Amino acid sequence: MEDKLQVGIIASTHGVRGEVKVFPTTDDVKRFKKLKEVVLDTGKEEKILEIEGVKFFKQFAILKFKDIDNIDDVIRYKGKSLLVTRENAVKLNKDEYFIADLIGLKVIDEEEHEIGILRDVLETGANDVYVIDHVNGKELLLPAIRQCILDVDMEAGSIKVHVLEGLLD
Repeated sequence: MEDKLQVGIIASTHGVRGEVKVFPTTDDVKRFKKLKEVVLDTGKEEKILEIEGVKFFKQFAILKFKDIDNIDDVIRYKGKSLLVTRENAVKLNKDEYFIADLIGLKVIDEEEHEIGILRDVLETGANDVYVIDHVNGKELLLPAIRQCILDVDMEAGSIKVHVLEGLLD
């Protein structure tokens, strides 16, 4: 399990006073209002940045970090990830999981036969779709609905599923 979760990617600078435009990788962009700090992953190191101000523009969050007051101080962070620790992550309801925790889980059917490994989760408007690398080498797209996802066992590292008729054809 990841100890930090990505909440956004710095898309560009915003103005000349050190603000950045962040593309959110979280369900709710408004959650940035509640964050006090984020972890900047520069690729070489992780740096804790204290959030001083938050605004919103279209689908972006505009963040101002404490002690960063100049465009030159943030331009080098374009394209870098912003993370939160699990303690600062949103609280999940029953039967909700972070995508980062699901990826890599073994997928089994009702008879406990291995189907494959969960590679990705596509977030669509209606429901998520699980992208599974099937044991036969093909890709299986499985809707994340109650009829298909029977059980998620994080401790066992598996997801029990029911594959609807025609999805493996």
